[in-house]
Order: sequence, then structure tokens, then C-alpha cells
Amino acid sequence: MSSTIPGSSPRTNSQPRGPNPTHAAHRPTRTQDPSHVIALILGCLLLVPGVSLLFGGGGLAAVYGVSRASDGYIQTSPTKLNTTTAALTVEDLVVINDVKSPPWLVDALNADIRLTVTPATNRPVFAGIGPAADVNAYLAGTAHEQIVRLSDGGTPATSTSPGTATAPPPTEQGIWTAQATGVGAQELAWTVTDGSAAVVVMNADGSPGVAVTATAGLRAAIVLPLALSLLGIGLLITAGAVALIIWASRRRRGAQDTAPTSPTVYDTGQAKVPAAGPAHPFTANPFAADPFTAGYPVALTAHLDPQLSRWQWLVKWFLAIPHLLVLAVLWPVFGVLTVVAGIAILFTRTYPRGLFDINLGILRYSWRVSYYATNGGIGTDRYPPFTGGPVPGYPATLDIAYPGRLSRGLVLVKWWLLAIPHYLIVGLLIGSSWSQATLGDRQFGFDSIAGNLTSGGILGILVLVAGVMLLVTGAYPPALFALIIGGNRWIYRVIAYAALMTDQYPPFRLDQGGSEPVHQPGQPTPPTLSTPPTSPTPPSGTSTNPSDVRTPELASHRAGS
Repeated sequence: MSSTIPGSSPRTNSQPRGPNPTHAAHRPTRTQDPSHVIALILGCLLLVPGVSLLFGGGGLAAVYGVSRASDGYIQTSPTKLNTTTAALTVEDLVVINDVKSPPWLVDALNADIRLTVTPATNRPVFAGIGPAADVNAYLAGTAHEQIVRLSDGGTPATSTSPGTATAPPPTEQGIWTAQATGVGAQELAWTVTDGSAAVVVMNADGSPGVAVTATAGLRAAIVLPLALSLLGIGLLITAGAVALIIWASRRRRGAQDTAPTSPTVYDTGQAKVPAAGPAHPFTANPFAADPFTAGYPVALTAHLDPQLSRWQWLVKWFLAIPHLLVLAVLWPVFGVLTVVAGIAILFTRTYPRGLFDINLGILRYSWRVSYYATNGGIGTDRYPPFTGGPVPGYPATLDIAYPGRLSRGLVLVKWWLLAIPHYLIVGLLIGSSWSQATLGDRQFGFDSIAGNLTSGGILGILVLVAGVMLLVTGAYPPALFALIIGGNRWIYRVIAYAALMTDQYPPFRLDQGGSEPVHQPGQPTPPTLSTPPTSPTPPSGTSTNPSDVRTPELASHRAGS
């Protein structure tokens, strides 16, 4: 039974089968200047702290402008505090204010703290601030609660110190740096000084059962200068990082990013083989030349739209919501089918073909959506179709060669143990939560993979930079595109391996560019495009049809699909 590769001419008996050429295809490559690579890495590394400082300074400035009262205090919202013990305490009130803090730093803060407590009853209330050691000695043996933190909703979390002793009235103690007592709202103000301090709220007579509503305020002259400094430093670092990335992404003069439109002939010593490479990315058939010739059974390709919209990437995440909802349903299915396939492999050493095709369709669908709207590269404006099957002409493709017999033993260890080094790398590429979900909980986090393919990590930063440059310059940096696709290629190779779809361990290699590498290890490198050598006349009976070039593995894979 004969089989053909899509897009290729069918083989007939009149076409003699010639010897396999050394290279079925060769993607034109650029000589990458090491300084450009170093600049790109430095730019990406500097971008993270730069953006963090910008957000930190902006957030601090926003808090200063919105939450600051007319008297200069930044106020917290009222919090209800209740305890059946004799006292509520907050120890180590100012974290930086301890014996290890240099005095000049404390003076530079020039910070004032104000505490307002309003009792829930008409009983007199006491609020005081004193040295932490003296406060601990005063409350030793007396049951009291220490506020250790506030939850996101403002609810205090407390730790109870047991005791049976009765504390004497706090107003009779001479340990307080500042204090306020009486009926109704009491306001306590304190200027931060060196040393560790503690705040105490009690009934004035020291009796148990305290119920108050408290607000705290901070006034520091350094807040606004600190916010402006963070903004300025962050802006400089971010600008420098973007400049490095732009410089590193500029094409060198005479560099080529796509294959030439006219075929270039290489001399293989046996037959003249035209160089593979589509003249137009949308009419190209990614399997016209075998994408698996690089040696790994996962082939991921992508092509940039020739006229990519400057602004559409800003709303693609919104336009892709229907696809994301579908993927939220499909990824749990992917996980379940992988478990079923693993059980089948244990007994039969084969991945059920129907399950393989479904999971391949989910991965293919995910890659198209990711390439359109998120960390895949925002490299096309063509809306992804709602299908996991092959879509001729779509600029993002993914295929995985159907495996033969698989190892029973690897099923038990490769997805959680052998893949750990790759999980760490993938965690950096798409965000740390994926690696934590996989390693910390010891779960195979398909749901986490689906979520993180659309957010965060190094790829998220690179795609954001590419989007900003597209918005400003109208051009997508080719080197940045090659790096983004290389990162995604690494991710999908790891997913295919962890999902039991291949036993071949993913290479620790960043294969950049929109096309799969085609050079086979151990074979001579073909000549460069600029100076192709003159080839002898091909031997009699040798086919020179470029569509004749394929590998048995892909042909059999296509025949069985």
C-alpha cells in the first residue's frame, strides 16, 4: 500500500527510487553574533527587576496619594479586635527597628506611628507602646493574645500565650514610651526609635475581655522620595533592558530569515536536491520536507503573518476567551486519557491510536491558540479554528510521530522522575507555579500546564516586549520571534514526553526559529546558500523530484492516520 506526504506528488511506478540524499532539506541559517546573544540574555534578565521596581514604585506612590489623610498619615481600614484574655499585643511593631538596624537608617525613616482604639463598651481602655522586653516581663504568666499577621481580608491571626496570673493595671507601670487611656476613642502617637517595641491594648484595670476597633497610621517623610526613586531606577533599568533587546534583535545586514523563493540545489554526491523552504508561509506544507529529520518525533513550526497588526495583540486575549474556555475542559480530558494510555502501555506496550490522536489534537489546538493570543508568540492575526485536526495553511502547526512499541518501565518513572530537570526549565519559561504544582504536590499538572501556557515566565516577558516593539515600530523582531518559538518548542517536547507519547528523552537544546532543524547528527553540513557547489550529473535512475524526499517514519505515520 503506497502512501504519500500531504502536498507532495504521489509516487508512481514510473518514478525510479533513487538513493536517499544526505539532506532532505536545509533551513538557511544566520551566523548569530555572540554579542547579540549575550545582549538579549542580559536584556531579559534586567527586564525582570526593572519592571518589578516600576510596579513597586508605582504601587507605593499610589498608596501614598490615595490612602494618605490630610495630616500626612497613611491609614489602614478599621479592624475589630476581640479577646477573652487580659491583653492584645503586637510585638516587633516595626520590622526594621531592631538592634541590628543602624541608627542612621532609623533616623532617615523619620516615621511616626499613630494608633486609634475605640472600645466596644463604655469601659476605660488602655493603649501603650513600650520596649518589647519590658512588655513581655509585664505580661509574663498572664494569658494574652499576640496578633501575628492580618489576612487578605483584614482579619487578624492571633497566637495565645497561656497563663493564670492577673496583670496589674497597665497605667501603674512605668515602662511605656507612649500611652493613652480613657473612655471612648483613644489616640496614641509614637515616633519610631531604635530598638524593638511592642504595642499593648488592654482594659484600663487589667481585667480580661478586651473588645475594640483599631486603626493604624504611618507617616514617613521617606515614602514619597522612596516611591520616586524606585520609579526612576526601574525606568532606567527597563529602558536599558529594552534597548539591549532591541539591539540584539536587529537583523544583521544581509541576513535571511526565510528560505529563498527560488530553489537552491545542493550537491549530495548522489543527486541534486533542491533546498526545501516555502515561498510563502501560508501555502507551505510543513511536511513537504520531513520535520522529524532533526531526530526528535515532535515537530512544531510557526510563521509570522506578513502584515501583522500593530495593536490587535492587545485584545487577542479577549478574543480568545471562547478558545480558553474550551481548553479548560479539554486539558482535564487530556490528563485522564494519558492515565488510560499509560495503563494500556503497561499491558500492551502500545499507545492506543485513538487516544493518541485525541491528545495530539488537544496539543495542536493549544498551540494554535497560544500562538495567536498568548505566550506562543502573538505571531498571527488569523483566528484559530475550533478544531484539533490539521488545518492546511494555518501558520502554526504541531505534529507528533506515532510511536511504535513503548517501554513499560518508563511509563512508571519518566513523567515524574526523569522529566524533573526539564520541569525546572519549563517552570522558568512559563512561570514557577507550574513547576511547584508538579514537583511540590507530586502531581502531573496538566491543568497547571494549560493555565501557564497563557501567563507568566520568561516567555511572557519576551512576548510582551515583542508586542510593545510591534506596537511602536510596526515590525516583529525576527531574533525575538526565533527565541520565543524555540522556547515553545522545548515546552511541547517536554509535554509529549511526560504525556507518554514518546520514549525519546527531550534534548537539552533550544532549537530556535519557526521551522524545525533538519540537520542529522553525524552527517556533513550542507554548503551555505551563498556558494552552492557545482554538483555532478545525478546517476541514472535517481529521482530529482523534491517531493520524493521523505523518511519512512513519517510516511508510515501519515499512512496510519
